[in-house]
Amino acid sequence: MAADATAVYVYGIVPADVEPEPNATGVGDPPGEVTVVRHGEIAALVSALESDRPLGTPEDLTVHAELLDGSAVVAPVLPLRFGAVMADAEAVENELLATNEDEFRAALEELEGRAQFVIRGRYIEDTILRELLDENAEAARLREEIRDKPEDATRNARIALGELINQAIETKRAEDTRTTISELEKLEPLVNQREPSHEEDAVHIAVLVELARQEELEDTLRRLAERWDSRVELTLLGPMAAYDFVTKRAPEG
Repeated sequence: MAADATAVYVYGIVPADVEPEPNATGVGDPPGEVTVVRHGEIAALVSALESDRPLGTPEDLTVHAELLDGSAVVAPVLPLRFGAVMADAEAVENELLATNEDEFRAALEELEGRAQFVIRGRYIEDTILRELLDENAEAARLREEIRDKPEDATRNARIALGELINQAIETKRAEDTRTTISELEKLEPLVNQREPSHEEDAVHIAVLVELARQEELEDTLRRLAERWDSRVELTLLGPMAAYDFVTKRAPEG
């Protein structure tokens, strides 16, 4: 650790035999070299950080995620929340690793060979609106009532239509999320349903699956996307660290 560094930034927990990529760097300006603090069969990925250096820039967030996600492809990793800073390497070993050794080791065993993926589906606006109007006579009536009329004169009808559409999308989102999860059952995933990030989200879930089955996951979603062609746009993010399932917070250093 550099002589003027008085803190250690902790990214996540890994098996003790993990080695960082040569010249891997982490958060900071200049970026600190990523090293490993070991205790028994577990270890922490860390880098030196000036204690008065503020965190939270977009670059910091990106570096944190990229290091953890890259690690998750080759080894199980328990991600710590962004901003986990401890006093020094001794504190990392004694206050974090030793104190939680059994829990961390068991969690790493559960994650062996697995990683998180995020599945997001977004309704295609014109298609889903036509679908909703075809299925809901009251919504279709309100749509005709406001067509080509001034906004002020149809304010109540527009509000009522908006509420009907929002309710219908919530119902469809629940149905389409169930459909997606059902299609993935053969992969035996752990599933975390996320809150929608957009009012037209059709699906927003995180799944923990075996890395060896990534191609099956992609094929399953490809078939589902074909079934939902011009109705839902599906995207798959990952592999990444298992943030939705095991993220930990380091003790205060």
